[in-house]
Amino acid sequence: MKRRRFIGLAGLLLLVEAGAAALPLEFDPSRDAVADVASAVRQAKLEGKRVLVAVADVDEYALALQLRLPDGRRDVGGQWCAWCRIMDRFFAGNDQARTMRDTHYVWVKVNWSKENRNEALLSRWPKIVGYPHLFVLDDDGRLLHSQDTSLLEQGRGYDAGRFVAFLERWRSTPLGR
Repeated sequence: MKRRRFIGLAGLLLLVEAGAAALPLEFDPSRDAVADVASAVRQAKLEGKRVLVAVADVDEYALALQLRLPDGRRDVGGQWCAWCRIMDRFFAGNDQARTMRDTHYVWVKVNWSKENRNEALLSRWPKIVGYPHLFVLDDDGRLLHSQDTSLLEQGRGYDAGRFVAFLERWRSTPLGR
């Protein structure tokens, strides 16, 4: 009996890991945002976490950040959302914020662009006025909070105190409480 429980638990953990690996690491217009968020909600339910959805407007920055190549051509493409990259660097360089995010949230990135506006997902939530934008969902997928990230900025980066306070305020309660 104990062996069956162990095997069942091990299988459950493998499913959670597989789901986590399947979530996007970049803002990818080819992704199905509805499926990605549904996967994140399932993972959050299993892990006792909340879902933190980051939405980026890739087009806005692609036009602003066109690069002139040495031969005079222009190269537009890639993940150009400047503040999205700043947010990625913020989490990479701030242990407290990254640990808070990873402990209490399932992080999922959703692209918004002319190529894919992801209206099937984003029409469910309040209108976004600036990018990146964060939505906090509970483990049933219900919207708890819509966060304008400009309120978390300081200068050319993010204010660690404000960002950590936001993460703390909306974090999940550990299982068993």
